[in-house]
Amino acid sequence: MKFAALLTLLSIFIMETTAQRTITFLSKDGLTITADLYETDENNPYLLLFHQARYSRGEYKESAERFLKLGYNCLAVDLRSGNEVNFVTNKTAEAAKAKNLPTNYLDARPDMQAAIDYAVNKSKKDIVVLGSSYSASLALLLAKSNPRIKALIVFSPGEYFDKPNLIRDTIAGLDIPVFAASTADEYSYLKELFSKVNPVNVNLFKPSKGKGVHGSSALWKKNPGSEEYWLSLLLFFDQIKD
Repeated sequence: MKFAALLTLLSIFIMETTAQRTITFLSKDGLTITADLYETDENNPYLLLFHQARYSRGEYKESAERFLKLGYNCLAVDLRSGNEVNFVTNKTAEAAKAKNLPTNYLDARPDMQAAIDYAVNKSKKDIVVLGSSYSASLALLLAKSNPRIKALIVFSPGEYFDKPNLIRDTIAGLDIPVFAASTADEYSYLKELFSKVNPVNVNLFKPSKGKGVHGSSALWKKNPGSEEYWLSLLLFFDQIKD
């Protein structure tokens, strides 16, 4: 399995695909959400990509194209709590500010649910969700109550909200496959966060080649150790194949 995953990794780095267009849809409160849709085959399942604090859908300009090679369509979503990264402005955050809507972390939860509904309605298939930092925590909250999420990938999740231990206590008993990655410094905190989840369901990743990088930007080529993150992640995708 490791050899097969390594071959997939090499093909991802060699092959590049551009199949991206920008779309919009509505959140529950009527806010227009902007997202980048990367689609290669309408029959493929969807991988939803959510950014970290102060960022935008641009967090996935590089990695989304690699995920396409794994047989997923991707939807990289601007959440209302964010700003800009990789020269991509967060249009959802701009729209929220123009309407004087709150833009705290928890306020982005309905945006993520709207994206999930969009992908499920489009494909009629269960989805995989990838979150980064605060959106990783929100993804964990959503997964506990949403049966259409078949697996989770969370980079640097944490207790980023006002209520202590909200994430740890809410995800107790979570019974879908989870890949959870952190920096070396965050790892002990990550283990505590998942202490109430059956370890059979959780793949915890700690970088061994350096300290690592917070959030899904750990996957960017420019970041040291990105190949180590990718290889572990590819092994997880092998595990959740239908």
